[in-house]
Amino acid sequence: MDAQDPVSRRQLLQRIALAASIGTLTTAQLRAAESPLISEDDPEAKAVKYVEDATRAKEAKKNTCATCASYTGLDGTARGGCRIFKDKDVKAAGWCKSWTPQM
Repeated sequence: MDAQDPVSRRQLLQRIALAASIGTLTTAQLRAAESPLISEDDPEAKAVKYVEDATRAKEAKKNTCATCASYTGLDGTARGGCRIFKDKDVKAAGWCKSWTPQM
């Protein structure tokens, strides 16, 4: 490393990693804001018995989309993405029979 170099290699790599993570978060937030909310009447939703309110499904056992491994929404938001329904959001308070615990 050159003595005239004001930024060390470690600092440069840290800055690149930070910029990449911020860019990913911003992209995810923008994608989430643009995705339509899936309807319970949607054929995809019906296939997995999706409901917007988990309290209406006895099988849910107090589980919700917000606690599912497939949920990609940000913590504390009312809705977010789901790996089951491509390009559509689900309500965090919802549930479907594909619910899987987060690890």
